[in-house]
Amino acid sequence: MQPASRPASSRPARAHRPVVTSGPLPMENAVTRGQPGALAAIAAMVSGSVPHAVLLVGPASSGKTTLALDLAAALLCVHPDRAARPCRACRGCRLVASGNHPDLHRLAPDGPGGQVRIGKATDPEPGTIRHLIGELALLPVEGGARVAIVEQAHRINDDAQNALLKMLEEPPAGVTIILCGDEEECLLPTVRSRCVRVRLGPVAGREIERWLEELGAADAPSAARFARLAAGCPGLALAYAHAPEAARLRGEIARGLLDLLTAGRNQRLTSVRTLMSSAAALEAALGEGRKAGAGAGVAEAGAGAAGRRKKPAAAAATQPNDERAEGDAGASAESAAPKASASDRRAAASALLAIWASVGRDLAVAALGGRRGLHDPELLDELAAVAPTIPAGAVPAFLAQLATVEAQIDENVNPELALDVLALAWPRPGRAA
Repeated sequence: MQPASRPASSRPARAHRPVVTSGPLPMENAVTRGQPGALAAIAAMVSGSVPHAVLLVGPASSGKTTLALDLAAALLCVHPDRAARPCRACRGCRLVASGNHPDLHRLAPDGPGGQVRIGKATDPEPGTIRHLIGELALLPVEGGARVAIVEQAHRINDDAQNALLKMLEEPPAGVTIILCGDEEECLLPTVRSRCVRVRLGPVAGREIERWLEELGAADAPSAARFARLAAGCPGLALAYAHAPEAARLRGEIARGLLDLLTAGRNQRLTSVRTLMSSAAALEAALGEGRKAGAGAGVAEAGAGAAGRRKKPAAAAATQPNDERAEGDAGASAESAAPKASASDRRAAASALLAIWASVGRDLAVAALGGRRGLHDPELLDELAAVAPTIPAGAVPAFLAQLATVEAQIDENVNPELALDVLALAWPRPGRAA
């Protein structure tokens, strides 16, 4: 199986269709928050000519799948006024909200390597591109449009992209394919050129806070903390809200990284493996949180159309327990490593790097006397104590190196060795950079 991404040097430059920025006001009943430009683009599609392929591009957990579901609901809505779609009250909208609409097909990475696979040439298995193409070739069950959402489209391997390209070149009537990707460069230029591109950006923290409170997923103080931890990614904030143990694990990892500043060489190499194990537990907890909150936004939108009823804050109490996460966190890195697949190890390393970058940023902010701009204010005392001891310029230099290592891990560099390099490069108090 070919890898989903290729070195940057092999990605040819290609002009893309411009992002739609004008049109009607964003859809009133949309679940998406903090993306006015993207919502305006989607509203223009619904009210005018619907493209056969849309590429939603933005950071992970920035709301691409939520926006895709907003578009799907609008296309499958049967309200007579196109400007009022999605109405969230008709049969089509209710079926989309429940995840049972027969003309809405969803595809996501699965199996070893976490890729979207092409599938067998004959009788392809569900969860593959060829199976999706076969489904879209059938007549619609409800008699209207047919919509396919491909999540993490940057994980479609080259063979699967070439198979999908044939569908994009000659799409069946009434079919709209929505690709959601973190990095559009991982898609073939021929695939990108056949899509209308809509870009999403980070969402303001206050907007994420209000959204979490509207959903009843967190109280005001918790919503504020989750919004800060998510750093502009509402999907990540919702996952934290639905997995209380995730914030605890994240805090433990951040404090472990601060402790690493004063550790010796051997201790650094040992501790970074333990932190990677904790990051794997964090990823598992956030995965459960994402599942728990997957339908929360759509359900809230449906309730809003019927009267904007607000969910009680007590709903947040029905969350997954933290027994599994605690057990995972307590397991040693040595026992966990042999059981983890290569994709899981890369995911854990990426999660650790994201927290590492956030801690490094907060360390730099604290060194300048900043307080209100910290991603995790709960670390203020620890940051304020150690920041003055770090040599000037050491943290920015480390963050630049971290970004390089992150790109190398994406290109399948051994994650454990990459983390060892960073552990030794992490600044030491009182020493030159």
